[in-house]
Amino acid sequence: MRPNALTITRKLRTRDGGAISLLVIVFFLALLAAAGLVVDGGAKLRAARQASAVAEEAARAGAGRIDRDRAYTRGGRFVVDRNAAVSAARAYLASSGNTGSVTITSGQRIRVTVTITEPTVLLAAIGINNLQVTKTATADLLQGVEREDRRF
Repeated sequence: MRPNALTITRKLRTRDGGAISLLVIVFFLALLAAAGLVVDGGAKLRAARQASAVAEEAARAGAGRIDRDRAYTRGGRFVVDRNAAVSAARAYLASSGNTGSVTITSGQRIRVTVTITEPTVLLAAIGINNLQVTKTATADLLQGVEREDRRF
């Protein structure tokens, strides 16, 4: 049976050349990218919150280490014991399972920087394997009333 002109014309009119499959692929890739931003972006926000909390707590732990000898026997001024402060902050970082740096910026201030690397779930499909977050916190050792608080 030979196809007639009507059958050939119908086949030519119904051929779409695969245009819909290209549209589906583009839509799927856009959907995957959006899902990656939501899932992995949420993980980055959680990591940022965690890094901030760890940095703040490590700084507080370090600022609480005063030089008792200087405070109680040599004039009564409270200053941070540098070695004990750095050790306490590093111990807190180690116990939290995070990495970071600890510096004493003055006799009364300690700065802790925490870096967290979070592996990606969906963005790994496009070559982004890790997201890194770095947060810094400082804590001051205050003795008595430093100034009037007018926030309220």
